[in-house]
Amino acid sequence: MAIDIGGTKIAGALVHPDGTMTAATRRPTPRGTDAEAVMAAVTEVIADLSGSALWPSAVRCGIGSAGPVDTSRGTVSPVNIGAWRQFPVQARVAAELAARGTELPTVLAGDGVAMTAAEHWLGAARGHANALCMVVSTGVGGGLILNNQLHPGPTGNAGHIGHISVAFDGERCACGGHGCVESIASGTAIARWALAQGWTPGGDATAAGVAAAAEAGDPIARAAFDRAGRALAAAIAATATLVETDIAVIGGGVAASGDTLFAPIRRHLAAYAALSFVKELRVVPAALGTDAGLIGAAAAAMMLLPA
Repeated sequence: MAIDIGGTKIAGALVHPDGTMTAATRRPTPRGTDAEAVMAAVTEVIADLSGSALWPSAVRCGIGSAGPVDTSRGTVSPVNIGAWRQFPVQARVAAELAARGTELPTVLAGDGVAMTAAEHWLGAARGHANALCMVVSTGVGGGLILNNQLHPGPTGNAGHIGHISVAFDGERCACGGHGCVESIASGTAIARWALAQGWTPGGDATAAGVAAAAEAGDPIARAAFDRAGRALAAAIAATATLVETDIAVIGGGVAASGDTLFAPIRRHLAAYAALSFVKELRVVPAALGTDAGLIGAAAAAMMLLPA
C-alpha cells in the first residue's frame, strides 16, 4: 500500500511486486484549512484503497511526503501544506489502518527519498549500486542509494542536495543558508533570476516559460539555465566525490525541459568532476515520471521494512 502526499494532491495505490498499480486514487490537498481537514483527505484515500478486493493482500504501507520530514518521529512539516507542522502522519495512518482491522508495518519517507527508491527499483538508477537521485522542481530535493541500499539517514533527509551551498557569497536561501542549490536551480529561482536580468516573458513567467525562451535562443533565458546547470553540476560532483556515486538521476518539472537543462549540467560537470574516480559520472533523466511518488513510497517500504 502506497500513499503519496504533496501540496497539490494526496494519492494512493496498491502496488504489486512488479511495480504495477491497482486501485489508484487521489484527492486534492485541502488548502486554507486545518490539520484535520488535510488528514481527512488521507483517510478518504485509505478508504478507497480498502474497497479493493486486493486490500487483504497488502503486506506493508509506505508513505511518501513532501518535506521537511522527520522519520525518526514519523512527522512531517511540508513547506507547501501550511496546516501540517510536525504532524504525526505515520502514527495517524497506522491508526486509520488499525481502525479498519488492518495492522501493517508502516514507513515514512520524504518525497526525494521515495523518488530515489523508485528510480533504483524500476527506473534510471536500476542496476547501479551507488546513485544520487534528484527532484528539480519548485524546490530541489534528492536521495541516495549506497551499496544497493536506500540511505535516508537518521531523520530521513540524507541526500537533500538542494541545500548544499555552491555559492559562498550567494543570496540567502529560504532555509537560512547562503548560496544553496535550490536558491539557484529550482524552477522558482530560474524564473526569478531571468526576470531580474531583464527577460520579458511572453505570458508565461515560470521556469517552463524560461525554458521555451531558451530553446528559441533568448540569451537571458539560456544564461538562466546555464547558471542553474552549473549549480547542479557542482553539487552533483561534490556528492559523487564524497560517497562515490556513479550516476545522477534527475526528475521533476524543471528536468522536463530536457537538454535545455541537461546540456549545461553535463558541460559544467566535466570541469567539477575532475578526479579519476568521478570522471565517468553520468547524469540522466528520471524514467518514472508522475508515478514515481507512489512507486517510490512502495519501494521505500520494501527497502526499509522487513518482509
